[in-house]
Amino acid sequence: MDPGLTGSGAARTQSAPHPPTVDRRLGMARRLAYTLLVVLLLVAGCAGGDGDTAPAPAATPVSLQGVDAPFLEALVAHSERTLEMTRAVRGRLTDSHLRTLVAAVEATETDELGTMRVWLRDAGRPTTGGRHDHTGHADADDLERLRRAGPAEVDQVLGTVLSAHQAAAADLARAHLRVGGSAAVREFAERVARSRDAQVELLATLPAGDRVR
Repeated sequence: MDPGLTGSGAARTQSAPHPPTVDRRLGMARRLAYTLLVVLLLVAGCAGGDGDTAPAPAATPVSLQGVDAPFLEALVAHSERTLEMTRAVRGRLTDSHLRTLVAAVEATETDELGTMRVWLRDAGRPTTGGRHDHTGHADADDLERLRRAGPAEVDQVLGTVLSAHQAAAADLARAHLRVGGSAAVREFAERVARSRDAQVELLATLPAGDRVR
């Protein structure tokens, strides 16, 4: 070893920062990995649409059983609130990765809403969420925080609120898996749980992961 690189000099050499070219390559790799994860999220949620809530015409007819209808009604209310949140921050987010994720969330839940509304309509049930307890995740106070958040904090506020909201949706879907229902709705619930878990994991990797209280 070169005598000039012994002791503290060697330590400094080993801990030297990446050259700018390496940093750029690492940044590109992270962006590519993030984009691929969002694509997988869209596939997991069978996403489509642009944030509107028109019914999906291709929903397969399903005979609801057991507590399928109450589950779907609760999830409709949950997704309606999700889209209300994303509309509240549209055009205001500063982090490009968060904007990409929010677009994927909107597409996924728009498609899911269409499917659920067709199933509920065919069963003679209400197709809007109606009353649903959002305490602890995207309640009225959280929505007001989102609407009032300035440019310096809107990403963090959305990250906090959306993460808790989507974790609650995953819990709701897993709870339905434990109580039965039709095979199609169980498969749908499993897909929702995977999609929301993936969203929460992605949110934790973003700068908005530094949560505000």
